[in-house]
Amino acid sequence: MSTEADTAPATDPKKQLDRGLEELGLELDRSARKRLLAFAELLEKWNRVYNLTGIRGADQIVSGHLLDCLAIVPHIASTGRALDVGSGAGFPGIPLAIARPRLQVTLLDSNQKKAAFLRQAVGELQLDNATVIEDRVEAWQPQEKFDVIVSRALTDTGEFVRWSRHLLAPGGVFAAMKGVVPGDELVGLPQGYRLHDTVRLSVPGLEAQRHLILVERA
Repeated sequence: MSTEADTAPATDPKKQLDRGLEELGLELDRSARKRLLAFAELLEKWNRVYNLTGIRGADQIVSGHLLDCLAIVPHIASTGRALDVGSGAGFPGIPLAIARPRLQVTLLDSNQKKAAFLRQAVGELQLDNATVIEDRVEAWQPQEKFDVIVSRALTDTGEFVRWSRHLLAPGGVFAAMKGVVPGDELVGLPQGYRLHDTVRLSVPGLEAQRHLILVERA
C-alpha cells in the first residue's frame, strides 16, 4: 500500500530556487538561474559515478549547496578577483561566478577527479569569468593575488589563513563559510591577522546555523 509520503510530488527545483533567491533578496536574471539549475543537474549526474558530494537529489542540492553558497553573495564584491580554496564540487565558487559575472573567480583544488568536474562544469556552463587550477594552495604561486579568498567548511580558520595568506592582495579579505561561530579557531589566527566581522547567514530551507567569518590583515 502506498502512503501519502510515497505519492507526494518532489519539490520543483526551479520554484525552490526562485523562492530561495527571493528570500535572500538576490535578483538574478533568467540566464543565471538556468545556469544554477544546469549546474545542479550536472552535479547530480557526476555524483552517480564519482561521489563528489553526500548531498543528493536536485531539491537537496538547491537548498544544501546552491542557496547555502548564494547566501554569501551580498557580502562579496561584485568585481575584482576571488579565489575558492578547496573548491571540491564547485562550492561556493561556481554559484559565486554565476551570481557575480563581473567577478573573476578561480577554483582551486588539488584533487584530480574534482578538478576534472570543475573544468567540465565551467565549460558546459560557459563561465567566462571562472578558471580552474589543479594544485595545492600552499604551493601555488600565481602572478596576480586575490581581493577575496573564500572557503566552505574547508579546515580550521587559522589553517586556512596560513595556507593561503601568500595569495591575498593588499586590502584583501578571507571569507570562511562556517556553521556555528568557531570561537576557538579565531583565537588561533596567525600573527598579523584579525577578525574583521562575523556575519550570521539565513539560508532558505536550512535550519542549521550558518556564518561567514571575515578575516583581514591587522
